[in-house]
Amino acid sequence: MKKILKTMSLGIMILSVSSMFLFAQGSSEAKKMTLKLGFSSPESNPWYICAEQMAEEVYEKTDGNITIELFPSEILGSDKQMAEMVKMNTLDMQIAPQGVVANYEPKLAALELPFLFDSNEAVAKLLDGPMGEELAKDLPAKGIRILAYWENGLRQTTNNVRAITTPSDFEGMKIRTPDNKMTISIFEALGANPAPLAYSELYMALSQGVFDGQENPVVNIHASKLNEVQKYLSFTNHKYEGKPFIISEETWKKLSPEYQTILSDAAKKYAVINRQMFADQDKELRADLEAKGMKLNSPDLTPFREATASVYDEWKATLGEDLINRVVNAAQGN
Repeated sequence: MKKILKTMSLGIMILSVSSMFLFAQGSSEAKKMTLKLGFSSPESNPWYICAEQMAEEVYEKTDGNITIELFPSEILGSDKQMAEMVKMNTLDMQIAPQGVVANYEPKLAALELPFLFDSNEAVAKLLDGPMGEELAKDLPAKGIRILAYWENGLRQTTNNVRAITTPSDFEGMKIRTPDNKMTISIFEALGANPAPLAYSELYMALSQGVFDGQENPVVNIHASKLNEVQKYLSFTNHKYEGKPFIISEETWKKLSPEYQTILSDAAKKYAVINRQMFADQDKELRADLEAKGMKLNSPDLTPFREATASVYDEWKATLGEDLINRVVNAAQGN
């Protein structure tokens, strides 16, 4: 009898240990996730380079339990479509234009007011401080969470008509813009005829003469070889564009607190690296565009600021005078 009980006890112990092993194995497998990250830029852009490095770091720090798949060049759709996919939880993450995210949180449009920032240092101080947190805090309730503010840089203007030296040079010029209300407001104030078009269609539209010009940061102009279809590059610095690194709130909730921290910290770390890459590349890319035949000029921006002052008044109804004043003060380091 004792022998039987002993055998039964041993069997129960083996069964228990086996169950624990299988449960642990099942738990480990359950933790594995593949997160899809979409964005509009090609593989030569700093976003892709930083996103690739970030994916490797997250994979290592989660012991291979989180894999991030990259989908560049609007493979999954336009920026606007991808942001809606993130909101609906059919896409996990996006490096999104702040103007697109502003469709869900209008306060973010304050970052795009014309000639708001004088330096990259001022941008970083604002976005990584209390103001950046305030602008993002209500988004999770709308299905989107900002993990960090990546960068697209100051936007410049190219065209095939003339060098831009004064606001009057924009008169009647058809300018391609992203689907962004602030950008359209700025170019309307400058006297141009702005119209939105997906970035993936830009090169073809310019080559066919559908638009006279367009506006983008230097890194995008260079990466997309717009020098092949545009003659003049004018450094108008008319608008700063951040790239919020966003995640679906539903995806965020599926992550353990440990993995949330790993992902959030990595997004912030590579936001800093991303900004520095843009700054380091800018001078080199300008020189290369000039060597390839583009005519470059840096106009006096004072009359441009004066011409777009009405944009601040126009957006007071949407953003509120108090928010605009606080963002302006924060941008100036006050």
